[in-house]
Amino acid sequence: MKIERIETIPYSIPYSHPLRFASGEVHAAAHVLVRIHTDEGVTGIADTPPRPYTYGETQASIVSVLQDIFAPQVVGLDPLDREKVQRIMARTVNNPTAKGAVDIALWDIAGKAFGVPVHKLLGGYTDSMRVSHMLGFRPAPELLDEALRFRELYGITTFKLKTGRRPLSLDVEAARVLREGLGEEAEIYLDANRGWSANEALEVLRRTDGLGLSMLEEPCDAAEAMSRRRLVRLSPIPVVGDESVPTPGDVARELLSGGCNAICIKTARSGFTQAKEILGLCTGLGVDVTMGNQIDTQIGSLATVTFGAAHEATQRRAGELSNYLDMADDLIAEPLTIRNGAIRVREAPGVGADIDELKLARYRQDT
Repeated sequence: MKIERIETIPYSIPYSHPLRFASGEVHAAAHVLVRIHTDEGVTGIADTPPRPYTYGETQASIVSVLQDIFAPQVVGLDPLDREKVQRIMARTVNNPTAKGAVDIALWDIAGKAFGVPVHKLLGGYTDSMRVSHMLGFRPAPELLDEALRFRELYGITTFKLKTGRRPLSLDVEAARVLREGLGEEAEIYLDANRGWSANEALEVLRRTDGLGLSMLEEPCDAAEAMSRRRLVRLSPIPVVGDESVPTPGDVARELLSGGCNAICIKTARSGFTQAKEILGLCTGLGVDVTMGNQIDTQIGSLATVTFGAAHEATQRRAGELSNYLDMADDLIAEPLTIRNGAIRVREAPGVGADIDELKLARYRQDT
């Protein structure tokens, strides 16, 4: 079996309401659907979320690097030779979500070719993941209403509060209102998306002491090296690296320098292959991991479930899987369901993200 061509389809689906956070806001899933076709008729599928404010990628740049740089080098290769493809893509710097999509699509091909679910190929630890829901910038009472609604409708009890606002009191108040309204049984953690300085983050930790927050993700820019190390040293809760750790090398740098002491894995930017390398590094060092979200569609969320449920360490914490519910529609043929606060993996060969072709035709932007 050989790779015959890479198909890239830019599309856009609006969100019912935008998700706002410190590094930007998202009004529509303006993504790129990637399909890798083989000469035996097996096709691998992945979704690519451009995040220019985080990785510098756009729809146009993803299509360009896949069609102009990667495709000429990987067409003709065996799709099972993922390490060859990894080395080819590594010669081009950056472009993490474009590379991640190629890798996920190749794993999808492998699962379909062997007739095995990819979560089994990856490790098969369990068959579902608990769900964490992200709460964006909104007034505190509205955030609590949303959290209570998601707990009632879906059984979700873990919530990630987007922070990084000024004045700091906005985020401190939001955390307090959520804790008082949700009770002690709910898990609440913060994600500042580099919105604060390290000293501001320390002040937020001081003001939220006693609220039982479980983690603080990417509080400040990793370039603020000295203050960030002081923050990690003084923080009573894990400080999670996210945007600062897209590759295994970045993970090693931040952990060894003391820039963070927990790691967020996002399959959209690492694929499954590099995600396994990051996970191995973290488990070897005894570092906690979380499964993050690129404000993914159901296709991207299913990839996260596939990887997260496959490993013992990644299923310990709830994964960020539910923000596709804010989308007006989706391309996936069989929608995901959240029951009792969890999403199950697909037992079909591959990842299981078949495409509704009528919806693709409606939302694609290249015709």
